[in-house]
Amino acid sequence: MSVIVALAVTVACNTPATPQYSQRLVILGFDGLDPDLVEQFIADGKLPHLASLVGDSGVHRLETTVSSESEPAWASFATGLSPAGHGLFDARVRDPASYATRPGLVERDPARFLLNYLPMRAPAVRSTRAGTPFWVTAGRAGVRSAILSVPGTFPADVVTGTEILASVPALDPVMATGAYTYYASDLAEADAGPTPFGGLAARLVLTGDVAPADLVGPPDPVIADELGALRARTELTEQERLRLEELSVVEHLRIPMTVRWNRGAPDPRTVTIEFEDQSLHLRQGEWSRWVDVEFRANLLVRFRAMTQILLVDASDTLRLYVSPLQWHPVAPPLPISSPPELSAELYDRLGAYRTLGWAEATAALQEDRIDERAFLDDLDRAFDDRAELILSRLDRPDWNLLVGVVEAPDRVQHMMWRLIDPRHPRFDADLAARYGLTIEQIYRRSDDLVGEVLRRLDSSTPLLVLSDHGFHSWRRSVHLNSWLVEEGYMTLRDAAASEADGDSEEAFERQIDWTRTRAYAIGPGQIFINLEGREPEGIVSAGAERSALANEIAEKLTTLTDPADDTPMVRAVHHGDTVHVGPHRDRAPDLQVGFAEGYRVSWPTTIGQAPPGLVVDNEGRWSGDHGGFDFASTAGVLVVNRPIAGRDPRLVDLAPTVLEYFGLQVPPEMEGVPL
Repeated sequence: MSVIVALAVTVACNTPATPQYSQRLVILGFDGLDPDLVEQFIADGKLPHLASLVGDSGVHRLETTVSSESEPAWASFATGLSPAGHGLFDARVRDPASYATRPGLVERDPARFLLNYLPMRAPAVRSTRAGTPFWVTAGRAGVRSAILSVPGTFPADVVTGTEILASVPALDPVMATGAYTYYASDLAEADAGPTPFGGLAARLVLTGDVAPADLVGPPDPVIADELGALRARTELTEQERLRLEELSVVEHLRIPMTVRWNRGAPDPRTVTIEFEDQSLHLRQGEWSRWVDVEFRANLLVRFRAMTQILLVDASDTLRLYVSPLQWHPVAPPLPISSPPELSAELYDRLGAYRTLGWAEATAALQEDRIDERAFLDDLDRAFDDRAELILSRLDRPDWNLLVGVVEAPDRVQHMMWRLIDPRHPRFDADLAARYGLTIEQIYRRSDDLVGEVLRRLDSSTPLLVLSDHGFHSWRRSVHLNSWLVEEGYMTLRDAAASEADGDSEEAFERQIDWTRTRAYAIGPGQIFINLEGREPEGIVSAGAERSALANEIAEKLTTLTDPADDTPMVRAVHHGDTVHVGPHRDRAPDLQVGFAEGYRVSWPTTIGQAPPGLVVDNEGRWSGDHGGFDFASTAGVLVVNRPIAGRDPRLVDLAPTVLEYFGLQVPPEMEGVPL
């Protein structure tokens, strides 16, 4: 009882002495909702609730960020700042000490252990985003807010009267749990191990109808620092080499499991999976329930998570898919909500829900580990998770501002655009007949959610529906670094050495002769000058030489055409000094290439590689995209049941609009203006 009294006193002391607000405002975000498709579906009568919001004002095209990536876009939505203001230009940032990049949304302080056992300090994370989200400013003034699964909210801001359920991003290797695991009895030994898009492939070795295996968890935090230090060294003693081999074997925490193929049963296409005290019985094509798992580094260090298992195939071969581990809402390794107990309260009230920001199985479909049906089943459940969180909070009385985001439209368009574009190399008429309406169906589900929200609101409450960017078809891949090599701006080391180095992001530093390289591309269409004093081995001087080089590259790129048919591939090239104005402009790329419809940088380009050739067909299932396309042609959507100012709205305008609605002063550093 004394603890409860103490908590009550603490809350009372921290509650601001400001009047309660009577007005309400709801913002529904749908990642990747495209304005052309919204207008088309409204005209066809398929989005009746959005049509009722549009009225006579039409669908507003919401200017996105340069570049049109979700991470900088949602940061601009939250802070009212452009990327040069909040400091995020992509999901990853360059390491100033090297040419490599790392996950850029948070910085991490690792846990510390005594004698490689006793935890002495818990891990900590900090957001790298600058600026203040509008819900923080509003919360400090007494506006009671609920912020649900908005990208970029991890770690959650602590503000009295404000509830935040953060969207957990992909962190660095020690904290990441976003990798799926794929088990197969027909997997070649050489194909086992990490996969290009963030999975792990493992062999199932059957003895009779039984195969031992491991549920693979996150890296062991107790040995992570020692392992990282050994891997970073260029030369190792024999003792250190043996230690590295020893630690590499036990790098990941694991839970032993047994897979029994029930080939003698009446239904032979079933398996029984046993681990710890749990047993799952699955039919071919069936997903398991959410399974609680606990990985143990030692008696004192544990990691609780949730996962789902899909029996992909049990006909002639045995194949299993284990979804990426979700941080368990009841006991996450770091708080995922504010107040911290909110995530557990939602779990108790609603049951299991996804905590990872990227909650859908795009990587598994891209790598052909699951099929379209399995992907869509998973996508639908991810949509349900987000919608249920939003609707459950909407029904409670104690809020003024509610913001919720659903990411499913983005994910389904990435993977299924090929089935609405007959010109796409991966278009398949049979698959299109089965799944060609899946993008439309997600738009209609989004519209249904809008309708359900409207039914629960009174007419005095404004509802804003928006997206962070639109979408394009990605038919052809451009090796931008290969073009830089052809034009003499980049020089590779000899091919044999480059091939030996491999295809990892870290390897690209070693494959390039930086003493003869003036520019390089990395990320979604970003080009950096190899600048003296900024890059570790920069050779281009600041000032006139840098400007002349950037102008020369931009001019050539704007005339770049597809060798196959002379189609223009680049819509615009934006100079960083021109489009980025703010305190963090020094982090911006020198050039941002805005590709035309149908073209995007290749996957190898995003990690700095320069494969042979210039343009190749995109044969992947990941067939629609937004990053790397010209931001001016990749606008998001804004639909609102109130009139707005008679000009084109921008993402940066949303934050000051919210503050003005509640009668609050807009901070002078905000670049946006109220609508």
